[in-house]
Amino acid sequence: MTAARITISDYDPSWPRRAEAVIELVLAASGGTVERVEHIGSTAIPGMAARDVIDLQATVDDLDAAAAALDASLGALGFARRPYDHDHVPAGLLDDPERWIKRCFSRRDHPDGDVNLHLRLHGSPNERLALLFRDWFRAHPDSVPAYAAFKRSLAAEVNGIGAYADVKDPVVDLVETIAETWAAVTGWSP
Repeated sequence: MTAARITISDYDPSWPRRAEAVIELVLAASGGTVERVEHIGSTAIPGMAARDVIDLQATVDDLDAAAAALDASLGALGFARRPYDHDHVPAGLLDDPERWIKRCFSRRDHPDGDVNLHLRLHGSPNERLALLFRDWFRAHPDSVPAYAAFKRSLAAEVNGIGAYADVKDPVVDLVETIAETWAAVTGWSP
């Protein structure tokens, strides 16, 4: 079976509104299990071309307890638990991969659009990185077209989300290195 081609869409100004609608649903369904939910990833960056999949990050204090508590309520909203329990540790960062754990749910083929919901621990490096990546691009809109062009080129060359992510991760690592310097200079914090 051949892996599906990745499609990169022009920025859609409805993405933030769609994200807010799902954020409200997730918070209502969480019963207080979730501290906050934020729109992350490329669809959260004005002007950025992206896959038409909204990425959200839910911050929690206990991943297993939150995933168990949310399983039924998210299922009722069309979400299914995904097997992705770790994020990529950036190249050159000598960190315990267990600090980069997460739980992931996704909603596919829904009339209101596809969504990835990443549950991450409060104060974890992967929670921070998702916000830093988004905020650095928001603060540097002149960098958005180059990253979007890279994603379009990559999508044209590889099949499947796995291959796409494997090639994209090192580029995200480079952006993260630059963003860390910006965060230190500006005093940015999540």
